[in-house]
Order: sequence, then C-alpha cells, then structure tokens
Amino acid sequence: MKRRTFCQSSLAAAVAVTSPIGRGLAAGGKIAAFVPEIQAVSRTGGEVVLTEAEVREFGESLYGQLLMPGNDGYDQARIIWNGMFDQRPALIAHCAGVTDVMNAVDFSRTHDLLVAVRGGGHSISGKSSCNGGIMIDLSPMQGVRVDPLTRTARVQAGVLLNKLDHEAQRFGLAVTTGTTSHTGLAGLTLGGGLGRLGRVFGLTCDNLLSADIVTADGQYRHLSADENTDLFWGIRGGGGNFGIVTSFEYQLHPFGPDVLGGALIYPISQMKDVLNFYSEFSLTAPDELNVGAVTTIPPNGKGMIIIGILYAGDDAEGARVIRPWQEFGKPVVDTIGKENYVHVQRANDRTLPFGRNYYMKAGFMRKVDPDFIDFMDGGFELNPSRSYVAVLSQLGGAISQVGESDTAFAHRDAEYDFVTGCSWVDREHSDENVAYMRNLWKQIQPFTKGFYINNAHEESTDRIRQTFRGNYDRLLALKNEYDPANLFHRNPNIQPSV
Repeated sequence: MKRRTFCQSSLAAAVAVTSPIGRGLAAGGKIAAFVPEIQAVSRTGGEVVLTEAEVREFGESLYGQLLMPGNDGYDQARIIWNGMFDQRPALIAHCAGVTDVMNAVDFSRTHDLLVAVRGGGHSISGKSSCNGGIMIDLSPMQGVRVDPLTRTARVQAGVLLNKLDHEAQRFGLAVTTGTTSHTGLAGLTLGGGLGRLGRVFGLTCDNLLSADIVTADGQYRHLSADENTDLFWGIRGGGGNFGIVTSFEYQLHPFGPDVLGGALIYPISQMKDVLNFYSEFSLTAPDELNVGAVTTIPPNGKGMIIIGILYAGDDAEGARVIRPWQEFGKPVVDTIGKENYVHVQRANDRTLPFGRNYYMKAGFMRKVDPDFIDFMDGGFELNPSRSYVAVLSQLGGAISQVGESDTAFAHRDAEYDFVTGCSWVDREHSDENVAYMRNLWKQIQPFTKGFYINNAHEESTDRIRQTFRGNYDRLLALKNEYDPANLFHRNPNIQPSV
C-alpha cells in the first residue's frame, strides 16, 4: 500500500474493471490486467493506493461480491435513499454474512480507508455511502427468524422494517419499527427507534434483547444485558459509532394483524385549527393511541394536513377515544376503521421514494407552542421546484417510562418529534432548496430541544454532544475503547479524545 495526499475529486478515473470479484461472481471474473492500482480515499481524506493484488485478495476473502466502478451492478448498488448524495465509492463490499463483515473491517482498518456502512441506505445525510472510500453493504444479509413461542425475532442487519413486519404479523406479533417501511432496521434501532407503537411498546431499542457486533479491531462480540453490557448500552441510541452490528434480537408483542386506525385529511386552510386541536387532544391521549400530524404541500400549493391514527388496544375503547377526532373540523377524507397493520406501515412509502433529493431537519419538542403553530400556518414559501413535508409525532407513554441513562437514547422527556423538509426531482435545484430550508430551520429550531440522531443532517459536533445530554461522557469512553481511530465516523459522530 502506498499513500500520498490528494483531492477527492481526482477519483473520477480511478478504476476500470470487467466484472465483480467474489464467490457470488460467475466464474472467470477478473480485474483488467491493465489496471495496476486503485486510488481510494483514506479515513482522513488523503489518498490510499491499493494494488491489484491487495484488492484481489480482499475480494476472494468475501462470500459476497466486491464491486468497483465499471462493474455491472455498481451504479445500482451505490444508490441510496437520498438522491441528493450522488456518491461513488471506490469499493462496494456486498457482505453475505458476519465473516464478510469482519474481513471488510480488517481490510478497511489495514489500509486506513474511508468507511461507510449501509444497512437500508436510508440515511438522511447520505452517510451510508461515500466518495472514494469503501461502502460496507449489509443489504444481502436478509435473514429473519420469528419464534412465536418465545415471541422473539432474530434479524440480520440488511433487513428493512417491512420484512420484519411481514414475518412477525403472520403470528400476530409486532415490535416498534419506523413509519416508512423501506427503512433499514439496523440504523433505526441504533438511533433509538421511533415508530407508531412507541407509546405502548417503547422504542425499538427498548425491545432489543441482544445483538452481534464487529468492532473496529475486526472482532466479533455478542451483546446483551449479561454480556458486553457496556456496548449493549451504547448501541441502544448511540448510533453506529462503535462498530457494525450484524444481527439483532427483538422482543415481540401480541398485536395485529388487523388494527383500528386510518387517516383524516383536512385542507391546508384548516392547518391552524387542526394543530391547535392536536396540541390539546394529545395532553390526555392514552398510551395506546398514536396520532401523527403530517402536512404536505406540493409545488402547486394544494396542500393538506393528514392526521394518521393507530390504536393499540380494545376496538370499542379505541372507537370511543378516536371519536373526538372524527367529530372535529371538516375532513375531506375519513378512512378510520379496521386495517391490516402491514398496510398501515406502508402508508408513507409513496411520498418518500428512493432516489429523490431530500433536505430535512428535525428536533424534539416538550410542547406544541402556539407561536410554532402560527409559524406553521404561514411559514412555507411556494416554489414550483419543491414539495414540502412536516411531521409532528407524539412521544411519551412507554418511551418516557425508561430512565434517561438506562440506554444511550437520552430524550425520554420529549413529548413530540418534529421533522420538516423538502424534496425535489432535478439536482440543479439543490442549492436553492437547501438554502431555503436552512433559513426556514433557523426560525423553527428555537421551538425544539435536541434531536433524534436518525434525523441528523448537517449537525455540528457541539450539537451532537448536546443531544446525547448526560450520556455523552459514557459514550465517549466507549468510543475511545472500541474505535479510538474513529474508523466509523460517517454517523452522528462521537469524536474520540485519545
């Protein structure tokens, strides 16, 4: 391996290959003989020069495939959810199992490569890919095993939440997962895990029984309440700072498959009234009730505010609890009724498709401030290039019944999570739309306190430190012990102090 300093933009013509390397490859695949070396980006932004022999040896160590620019499938493999980040890794390691992950971590550490870890590829800030480094891609790891007797599920790191929902619901079981079904379970869990069932079952990470992790030294470790307890604490809300989690074991709960819920849709002209009622209603809402307020404004300005409702309890009691919403205002659509839970979980998918350009910001709230409602009622500026979304979700319930220091997720006192952003199709509009949302967020942020790290986008080191609150020093100690070189830093990063 040779090393020198260079600019990342010089990667454009780094590699020319004929086919991917690895056991998943058809026989005969080779690096073109005329490619003597591959330029990649180091962990610190310099240049790493990898020889053909080094890359070949790594590729042959994988049961999965190793892809590089020019390979069939490379351009598809590098796509992540947020199309604003058009990134080109020098290497993409499709990991078929734990051994592949261990080998990929060893290779990355040995050559001091820039590392991105992809589970579901849903990172808002694009950190599940990178330019010039290595993407360690867990998406081939798709195993899910549900045990209906113990009400548990063992899930590999590439699984999306819709697959776990599908498998668990066959047995009338569920755990808190996110609100967009093509989200990866790994990232969701490591950040804490907000979702529709959080008020009754707690965060996703609150239902984590054990996990397997490969740390920066390439070692495999099993984590639970009885084994490697320090890391088990840290991965429940501390993000991907300490290694690559390869599998998760969850406690499941009886729920579904048919549930009481649906949507009430109001014209945007009723936004202020709807949000005021939402604020009032949520003060006395039972833990079994999840109500989310989603405001959408397309380029033509014909927006709407959608009240999404899910009741996790007795249907008769649920109908009574929900009735005030059905009697409020003048909804243009009312779909409240019995619905399959898997279908409920897919409700947001079409509005947040893979490949669009997104810029989003988020923060926790302790209350829905009347001044915030006033701002929301008139704060969006129409533009033909972009669509807006704003989501207000109630927390509390079972989430708040866990101590702030019991897991790395610190915001147990948050009552609401607020996310807003815009999306657009043509990348040529990125600069103007990002600038607009940055300015908009400056006006909204004072209503928030801290943020959910899975919604992190352009967060400063100080703001990350602040959002971990009193848990930061303990997380820093874990980082210093298990990843002192900061190999895993494409995340809401805890920078080591050693």
